[in-house]
Amino acid sequence: MTKFFADFLAEKDVLLADGATGTNLFNMGLQSGDAPELWNTDEPKKIMALYQGSVDAGSDLFLTNSFGGTAARLKLHDAQGRVRELNRAAAELGREVADKASRRIAVAGSVGPTGEIMQPVGEMSHSLAVEMFHEQAEALKEGGVDVLWVETISAPEEFRAAAEAFALADMPWCGTMSFDTAGRTMMGVTSADLAQLVEEFSNAPLAFGANCGTGSSDILRTVLGFAAQGTERPIISKGNAGIPKYVDGHIHYDGTPELMGEYAVMARNSGAKIIGGCCGTMPDHLRAMREALDTRPRGERPSLEQIVEVLGPFTSASDGTSAEDQAATERRSRRGGRRRG
Repeated sequence: MTKFFADFLAEKDVLLADGATGTNLFNMGLQSGDAPELWNTDEPKKIMALYQGSVDAGSDLFLTNSFGGTAARLKLHDAQGRVRELNRAAAELGREVADKASRRIAVAGSVGPTGEIMQPVGEMSHSLAVEMFHEQAEALKEGGVDVLWVETISAPEEFRAAAEAFALADMPWCGTMSFDTAGRTMMGVTSADLAQLVEEFSNAPLAFGANCGTGSSDILRTVLGFAAQGTERPIISKGNAGIPKYVDGHIHYDGTPELMGEYAVMARNSGAKIIGGCCGTMPDHLRAMREALDTRPRGERPSLEQIVEVLGPFTSASDGTSAEDQAATERRSRRGGRRRG
């Protein structure tokens, strides 16, 4: 198991992660419905340009173009037999970019959800999910990633399967869930739930947190929720560049570079150790985030009112952790709903 990322994390006050993969690739010509992972072999120069854009903007780490790299996701494109090839290529391209940089850069192997609902609600078994995640993890390891990075997870069962697979691969890892449903994941997990869950693993993640979801205000409320649990584990905040809006037939994120700079500083002050962007986050956003983190001193932990004042309103009234929210979730569960606390 490589110690590079653990040492890198310990040495740095804050790590700036990368921005969006999909948004940037669409700007390079990727079509809706196409598998980005196929570009690892079909358009390697564009994938290296994606990685290089983050490095040039000041990122300390970037995620590989392998979010949909499990057999379950690649099967949608008749590429389930290419898991090793496509994930290894994603990692090797990343390794090439990182190794030629003038400073230390970490390459994180992106692992997204399988796209299936886990048992007992759905049909995906724990053992099959572990097998799929393990196959992908071994390919990313072979390609030279420094750390595995599972992201945009909703169900604790899938998070557990990924953790078990990463242990089999003997690789350090980080993990994030997407809190996009009134402060909870689609399957009902709260910030408090995730902070507790990561401490249950024998191979706990080096860092954990939130990515994607809704706007920057919401993800900071989730980060404050992690910090409120008293966790000493580094927290990740990888929020979208504002709120998505449909403009002239395209999805547009309204977050400006200036807003993302404010978000980065407030994320650090809220307790995040690794800060990056998700959907809509471009190199210009990352440059503003880098400058803000480097030039503005660490401040007090912001209040919810201060977050709203600077970044805009929350998209829901609560972060999902109140007694009323818990009771509502239990009622939905008794009625047979998909969300579970």
